[in-house]
Amino acid sequence: MALWNSRFRKSLDKDALKFSSSIDIDGKMYNEDIDGSMAHVQMLVKQKIVSANDGKAILKALEEIRKEIAAGKIKFEWQKEDIHSLIEERLVEKVGERGKRLHTARSRNDQVSLDERLYMRKEIKNLIKFIREFQKSLLKQAEKHKDTIISGYTHLQRAQPLLFAHHLIAYVSMLQRDAERLTDCMTRANRSPLGAAALAGTTLPIDRSYSAKLLNMNSIIENSLDAVSDRDVVIELINDCSIIMMHLSRFSEEMVLWSSQEFGFANIDDSYATGSSLMPQKKNPDIAELIRGKVGRVYGSLFGMLTIMKALPLAYNRDMQEDKVHLLEAVNTTKDCLHFAAEMLKNTKFIKNRFEKELDGDLLLATDLVDYLVRKKIPFREAHHIVGEIVAQCVEQNKKLNELPISDYKRVSAKFDSDIFVILTSKTSVVSKLSFGSTSPKEIEKQILYWKNILKTQSR
Repeated sequence: MALWNSRFRKSLDKDALKFSSSIDIDGKMYNEDIDGSMAHVQMLVKQKIVSANDGKAILKALEEIRKEIAAGKIKFEWQKEDIHSLIEERLVEKVGERGKRLHTARSRNDQVSLDERLYMRKEIKNLIKFIREFQKSLLKQAEKHKDTIISGYTHLQRAQPLLFAHHLIAYVSMLQRDAERLTDCMTRANRSPLGAAALAGTTLPIDRSYSAKLLNMNSIIENSLDAVSDRDVVIELINDCSIIMMHLSRFSEEMVLWSSQEFGFANIDDSYATGSSLMPQKKNPDIAELIRGKVGRVYGSLFGMLTIMKALPLAYNRDMQEDKVHLLEAVNTTKDCLHFAAEMLKNTKFIKNRFEKELDGDLLLATDLVDYLVRKKIPFREAHHIVGEIVAQCVEQNKKLNELPISDYKRVSAKFDSDIFVILTSKTSVVSKLSFGSTSPKEIEKQILYWKNILKTQSR
């Protein structure tokens, strides 16, 4: 008999039961469900609501059920409706009437909310671990490429020369904020709703703080109605996953571009690429493309959750059962993508000398010419206009900046001298940067050391 069936004269229609069953999803939280039940029964014993002997028998049986599920001895059949029903039914089979005392002063409403929060607490830690893995892969490649010069882009048009290490460290920095958001989310996820019961609390003398302490949770959710009726923390975690996936998608897009023949910069190892069933020459960056594509799953989960919750009256509504589908999808997809982004990067070789000579004299050094004039006391806006004239001449004559004779420069501005050709190399451009956090070799060394210390400290 279903846990809720005491007042009904008929059982739920078979097809309706199958439609409403959630055990295929919430069954993945069986450990969290058992942890919550064990804390709850210990609290009931402490408060003398359940006897010590009954509590001991229930605790022993719950651990046995955990092992049975882990060993595959208990099947998650849809007829059981949900993981809570399955565990309680098995508990009663093992300890008889004593098992029926477990649910005292508890509803599936606070039970489900607790399971999700325990699951989120575990998975937030896992997500941060995978972020660290990817950050270390990025930093390792950055150390290999402290002197590799590439073109930086805005609007996917060449902008200014960069050290490749600088480009990679930008992702390390983005991912750090992702980890900070997850850590911040943890402070709200790790609060206990247990004891809120269905929505109004209970007349029994429970100790909510005690069960929260047993579960190593920071505190309790004070308002019993709020404890069971909101899923904002689920939405927050999925949102955090969405931002991570957005960062991974941008990185993946660049891997796709860099590995093309047109860029010819990245050589992804064969173990992280695929071929074509028709065209023998093809080597496709499928892992990068799949990561880019899987962003849609996580974004879908975010919009799915926002849609579920957008017009629900307080408190619990069965719509909220669908939240776990989106939560698990977002978390698992994000973990997988972080892992494979890190592994793909570890197994990619970048061509050190691909861009440096090509960029010498290139128009992307125009900003260096502007700075040259500014150092000669020409106002920035005027300097910008002067160099724009020089660029226009180069475009018209199909020449690089270092191919234009000094006489052409002097016709535009007498401030130009032959020393301009010294600055018209990609290496001079990056070395000359002075500002903190810039792409200069000195700043890159500082950034690498900074992030190595950060990751060493936070990986403990």
